[in-house]
Amino acid sequence: MIDNQKENEKLSMKHKYHFNRSIRVGIVFLLACPLQTKADNNWSYHQKSDSLNNQTYSTAQSPLPRPGLYDDMTLEIVCKDHKLQAVINADDLIASQNSDFKVEYQIDKNPPVTLSMKTFPDSKRRGYNESDAKRIANDLLTGQAVFVRINTMIRTVLSSSIPLDNIAEPIGQVLKDCGLNASTKSTVELPYDLTTFEQAFNQLSSEQKQNVLIKIKELMKTSH
Repeated sequence: MIDNQKENEKLSMKHKYHFNRSIRVGIVFLLACPLQTKADNNWSYHQKSDSLNNQTYSTAQSPLPRPGLYDDMTLEIVCKDHKLQAVINADDLIASQNSDFKVEYQIDKNPPVTLSMKTFPDSKRRGYNESDAKRIANDLLTGQAVFVRINTMIRTVLSSSIPLDNIAEPIGQVLKDCGLNASTKSTVELPYDLTTFEQAFNQLSSEQKQNVLIKIKELMKTSH
């Protein structure tokens, strides 16, 4: 009887040891694995070195896209050699080196903007734009997310939705590196629709409303 009790105590201690060890291993595993938190959506600022000419440049990088939902694409706003660039990176083929391609981006529910980019001389999966870089940077500062679409040389469409969380500081720093100031005013001009007209019309005085209606009436007559 005593021997059985001792044997049970040994088994109990052994099980307790393995249980505690499993808990410790689980905690270490959780600490080692990156958690999918909101911080994963943050933009980040980096200073890098170009190995070809040993030149330092700065960049504001978008987060990696959520896996499985869209194509793997990221955006960057870069200050290099005192020039501002908007850079797009894709895991898939876009166009041959030094080739133009079309990009469409849409901030939240604003009208989409279409512009041209050019692949780098050494890449078929990365492109840049300098002439519209400041506009793109300013537009990115105004929204919550940007939807990007690329028409590739093989007539496929790459698309991705990129969050704009905590983007102000990284892009602001890159613009500062290039001697530029950030502007929070969007350069995307919204269309003048009936809802916008009605809102403005309701703020007019009775006399002003009558004058507007007279002009609309004259305009309608000339349109027939």
